[in-house]
Amino acid sequence: MPVNYGSQIEEHHAVRRHAGMFDVSHMLALDLTGPDATAWLRRLLANDVAKLRTAGKALYACMLNPTGGVIDDLIVYRLSDNQYRIVVNAGTADKDVQWMRRQIGEMPANVTLTPRRDLAMIAVQGPHAREASWKAFPELRAGSESLPPFSGAQLGDYFVGRTGYTGEDGFEIAVPADKAEAAWAQLLAAGVQPCGLGARDTLRLEAGMNLYGQDMDESTSPLDTGLGWTIDLKDEQRDFVGKTALLAAPATRQVLGLVLEDKGVLRAHMAVFTPDGEGETTSGTFSPTLQRAIAFARLPPGVAAGDTVEVDVRGKRLKARCVKLPFVRNGKALV
Repeated sequence: MPVNYGSQIEEHHAVRRHAGMFDVSHMLALDLTGPDATAWLRRLLANDVAKLRTAGKALYACMLNPTGGVIDDLIVYRLSDNQYRIVVNAGTADKDVQWMRRQIGEMPANVTLTPRRDLAMIAVQGPHAREASWKAFPELRAGSESLPPFSGAQLGDYFVGRTGYTGEDGFEIAVPADKAEAAWAQLLAAGVQPCGLGARDTLRLEAGMNLYGQDMDESTSPLDTGLGWTIDLKDEQRDFVGKTALLAAPATRQVLGLVLEDKGVLRAHMAVFTPDGEGETTSGTFSPTLQRAIAFARLPPGVAAGDTVEVDVRGKRLKARCVKLPFVRNGKALV
């Protein structure tokens, strides 16, 4: 996927105002099948797939190492009691598959894990994304029109998930790789704007969504990276990889959004100065929607939304306002 196809700003606005599409075929879908599928996933992931009581429902989850670090963040769809679709990040795909197979052997579990490298994926996002998708693929409308958010369905050769990484409505569509070029052309003919990595990053940051390798990794606890809500501890009897480490090490940081009040650009790894101690930005950019510089920041627990802090931007301390995430959702500024 290129950084942009033309104007990155125009691509960003296309997703917020109409519909844009991303070739996310670099991500990897995996099919998990077998009688132990549910029990094994409950052990593998920090979030609990037992929440998925109906076919098609999806869950966002972190896969942790024994020290509580994030191996990857992923989405898992429950297709049946014995079948799940898992979608993992591109940069961690090989590592993820190796880790999962190792866990199958160590638990052990009667499951089969199949990487679906025969599939391509196109994310269609925006307030008119679903209508544009149905214009491009009329045959998908009957099976996808009633899909609630964060759910998916296999519709013939296509798997359609009502999920995304932009803060907008839309679909993530998995298609056979040999049909990807034609599918892209059909969406283009339906008026969907091709979008690149640049717009994908500004959109996800406005939407308050972490990027693996930048906002969290194997050295960071989800409790310190704004992902505590993905840790399910309700079932005290359920054990999962990393649970012992998380219980032994409570959060020492919280994640808040920053909106720069002075002129400048926020980037990753900038020092943040607060009355309660120092913090650090993890992601930063210029927000096309807000027309201001924004960032995620790991901050001491005493800092609150509404507080003013200072950020070291090229040796100058610039004022920024702390806000709750997200900055933007469904086309509307929330800060």
